[in-house]
Amino acid sequence: MSLPFHMAFPVNDLETTKNFYSNTLGCKMGRFTEKWVDFDFFGNQISAHLCNLDLTENIKADVDNVAVPIRHFGAILKWEQWEELKTTLEANNTEFIIEPQVRFQGETSEQATMFFKDPSGNCLEFKAFRDSGQIFSS
Repeated sequence: MSLPFHMAFPVNDLETTKNFYSNTLGCKMGRFTEKWVDFDFFGNQISAHLCNLDLTENIKADVDNVAVPIRHFGAILKWEQWEELKTTLEANNTEFIIEPQVRFQGETSEQATMFFKDPSGNCLEFKAFRDSGQIFSS
């Protein structure tokens, strides 16, 4: 069994961050102060730290003819979880950077993916694989 990872990231408002990660993404909030907050991010610990950075600009790279934000994080979900999150995000009128889609349909590496930003401008990707054994395949 692997242990969870920890990642810290910048945000510009803790209240909107708490609301987004708790209510929209369904992450349980952990410890917090007036400067940071921890979340259970699908079994991993992420820490949002208040700072004064412009997080709106993001470098993109071409991946299979799609402009993908390079600085991003996210989670690999079960297919049903991904569908549920997609429905929740659409119900909340989330603006997608890359619309929810299924790539490599019918192939062994078939996967669902979507990109969007949190309220501070951090880019997130959520994906799901039809066959979880393909996550690390080449």
